[in-house]
Amino acid sequence: MSHTVGILLDRKTFMGISKGKTGNERLSLYNRAGKQHNLMPFYTSLHQIGSSSAQGYVYAKNRYKLIRRSIPKVTHNRTITLSPILKRKLKQLSKSSFVFNRQNRYDKYDIYKLLHQNTHLREYLPVSLKYSEKELKSAMAAYQSLFIKPTNDSIGNGIMKLNKHVSGKWLLFWKKGKPTLLSAKRAISIIQRVVGKRTYMIQEAIALATYKGRPYDLRVSVQRGITGRWQVTGVVGKVAGAGRHVTNVAKGGKVRRTEVLFKNNRFDFETIMNNIRSASISIMNDLSEKLPHLADVGLDIGIDHRGHIKLIEVNGRDQRYSFKKAKMSATFYRTYETPLQYAKYLLQQAKTSKS
Repeated sequence: MSHTVGILLDRKTFMGISKGKTGNERLSLYNRAGKQHNLMPFYTSLHQIGSSSAQGYVYAKNRYKLIRRSIPKVTHNRTITLSPILKRKLKQLSKSSFVFNRQNRYDKYDIYKLLHQNTHLREYLPVSLKYSEKELKSAMAAYQSLFIKPTNDSIGNGIMKLNKHVSGKWLLFWKKGKPTLLSAKRAISIIQRVVGKRTYMIQEAIALATYKGRPYDLRVSVQRGITGRWQVTGVVGKVAGAGRHVTNVAKGGKVRRTEVLFKNNRFDFETIMNNIRSASISIMNDLSEKLPHLADVGLDIGIDHRGHIKLIEVNGRDQRYSFKKAKMSATFYRTYETPLQYAKYLLQQAKTSKS
């Protein structure tokens, strides 16, 4: 007999199931993992959940069937809840189901502050400051290169970069295209206007390793699996697109396998990968003690020319598609399989505690 695991989707993705249009979510991989581990994924949305039952889809006999059933004991959250209504619904669901990755959108500066409390992790953290005009002036006096980034946005939206020019002026990278050479006063004025009343942070820019003259960073999938412990499921590189100051695939970045990138930089593959795994698991062991129910994240990790590792940011809902674009099919599958293995672990733990 298979056990049911809830997969909580956003409304658009849920409504697209009957049309075979689920965006970046590859439900077929959840179905494959479910079959392999004797689990039945139940796809639902917060709009479909009542006080004791929910409406959703199960995949059986090569088709999706819409059913109503009791709320599953364990649910993997893949939706972002920003509105008060959805937050209340998620809180209500959490009373009758163990929802892992319950919260998956975090303020980037808050994450930095939490990690900075641990002195052993500070070597991985670029200096970061809460944005203000005063702090920007201070940072420009102390560093040669800076990122000014929104604390609550994703896929590289709204990120600006400042590089100190040999003339003493500053190169401002903003959107696509060539940077603009500006005086410090003018650069600050433009940044102030862009930031407005939104919440931004200032982050020391890492001198990233490059591939064919373009900087790259790494997406590291870190997940809890069948043992309940954190593991690194996969690592893939993201190379900045032409004329871009960010590596995000959604902003023109190109995916590359780590073997290709590390060979290009003459890094020892095993040494760097072991360091990445160690840093990633240390970061998530610490963070998950402070933020309960975390189980599936994507870390953006930077490596400088000497092979030193820096954490750029934590993504609470990893879209995983970088692995697919890199044709890393086995890894791409494992990013879907591992959360179901963790769900199985939670179900086994619940059963053990009752007996």
